[in-house]
Amino acid sequence: MASHYEAPIRRPLVTGEKSYHDVTVDVARPVEGKANRAWWIVFSIALVAFLWGIGCIIYTVSTGIGVWGLNKTVNWAWDITNFVWWVGIGHAGTLISAVLLLFRQKWRMAINRSAEAMTIFSVVQAGLFPIIHMGRPWLAYWVLPIPNQFGSLWVNFNSPLLWDVFAISTYLSVSLVFWWTGLLPDFAMLRDRAVRPFQKKIYALVSFGWSGRAKDWQRFEEVSLVLAGLATPLVLSVHTIVSFDFATSVIPGWHTTIFPPYFVAGAVFSGFAMVNTLLIIMRKVCNLEDYITVQHIELMNIVIMITGSIVGVAYITELFIAWYSGVEYEQYAFLNRATGPYWWAYWAMMSCNVFSPQFMWFKKLRTSIMFSFFISIVVNIGMWFERFVIIVTSLHRDYLPSSWSMFSPTFVDIGIFIGTIGFFFVLFLLYSRTFPVIAQAEVKTILKSSGERYKNIRERGESLVGTGADIRTSNPVEFKSMSTTKPAELSSNKDEKLNSLFEGIGKFDAATQSADDLKTINGIGPKMEEVLNSIGIYTFLQVSKMTKKEYDLLDSITGSFPGRAERDDWSGQAKNLLNN
Repeated sequence: MASHYEAPIRRPLVTGEKSYHDVTVDVARPVEGKANRAWWIVFSIALVAFLWGIGCIIYTVSTGIGVWGLNKTVNWAWDITNFVWWVGIGHAGTLISAVLLLFRQKWRMAINRSAEAMTIFSVVQAGLFPIIHMGRPWLAYWVLPIPNQFGSLWVNFNSPLLWDVFAISTYLSVSLVFWWTGLLPDFAMLRDRAVRPFQKKIYALVSFGWSGRAKDWQRFEEVSLVLAGLATPLVLSVHTIVSFDFATSVIPGWHTTIFPPYFVAGAVFSGFAMVNTLLIIMRKVCNLEDYITVQHIELMNIVIMITGSIVGVAYITELFIAWYSGVEYEQYAFLNRATGPYWWAYWAMMSCNVFSPQFMWFKKLRTSIMFSFFISIVVNIGMWFERFVIIVTSLHRDYLPSSWSMFSPTFVDIGIFIGTIGFFFVLFLLYSRTFPVIAQAEVKTILKSSGERYKNIRERGESLVGTGADIRTSNPVEFKSMSTTKPAELSSNKDEKLNSLFEGIGKFDAATQSADDLKTINGIGPKMEEVLNSIGIYTFLQVSKMTKKEYDLLDSITGSFPGRAERDDWSGQAKNLLNN
């Protein structure tokens, strides 16, 4: 009991009376069951946005970059803004996975999987913009040092744009390996629960032969720590190198040494906001409120509040350095941001990034799901405006007033950006239907210390010995009664369960009813039909009346394939067969 002790003052990270089997069933349900209405609504909206974006990309490639709003003065604008925004969003995944793992934070268990997936999908969106901006993406191989009739044409290794390529590709590779390594136990769980042979083969392939032996877990822990150690410097280096795209230039507003830490803080800030947005949606769509709790949302809001304050200090420091430098061009760049033609973008940035996170000081607000969802969207809008302000307002008025210009996005600019948001959500929603959204193996490691069920057992002063057993999977019996239990008692116990079962579903009357072919129901084979017939279940009508109570009784009576009836929704299938 001491090994699972946790201070009573700590709130449970897994709410509800969840056993180990419950965690497995709840995490596997979105993958094994059918998508609900909420999932289809969100997926349809995302798919429409994605298809619109594809149309705009095809139009851009077929017509030329002239369909964008770029001009000779503002030659970087919407595309690079979106690129930096997406790279920034991808930061929180590695932070949650690597840094919080190294600090042994238990609350990361329920959110790390989605955060890692978000990292990969957002980096994919970021990578699209440099490719599209080439204008002729089919000639992308020209940037590679391929030998030709003029000799090898090497890229400029002194350019931060090239550093970007190496940094982001390394970041994507390590994040992908980290994500997949964590998925291995969950893939094995889905493999063992799979009913269809094709699914079983696919999950067996992607689980790399995971068997759950002690040696597997030892290697899993070692590899996770090594990857966390490799990934932690990447959290700092990737957005630092992205900031060098601007900081190594001599343009007023860009040429500043504060950019690396400022960009890193902003990336963590926007990344956590996007994780909040996704998890608040996923906990509703996938019915995971017991695992992604209000406490998880509150802790992420605290990180948003802290990083938002750091970003605010960076904004003030920028203004101070511009004033203290005595360089009139630098001073004008910042004055132009706040009072020039793009003043609205600057103040939108300040309002969203500096002022809105300060509401999180109030516990009532940071524990409100709807308010947290609203603020997470506001923060990401503000972080997009930050990149827009840095890029466009620094370029549109340069040293020569005759070349001053304004930038306005075209419908193609806007369409491609909305398309990438749609693509991101399409990928994330498809991932939620094929991969476990929550790391069930890791959640189980904290269940006895942070699960509400086990906290209640400890508070009652009872022992935790044997509490991990589940009647649906292991049919536990009391040790003291094992030697005294008589066959007659076991028989009467089974009769009681059968009576309770038939109270809910009704008995089969051979004189007035005819038996149905139960094998028509997906999940019932010849052997299972024999078992059901042996206990008195013959018709679709009986099966259609099953609820959670009857499913549990059936599992305890038969002891065959626990959880299958509920997982395959026998009741729903039987109702459809009756209606047809």
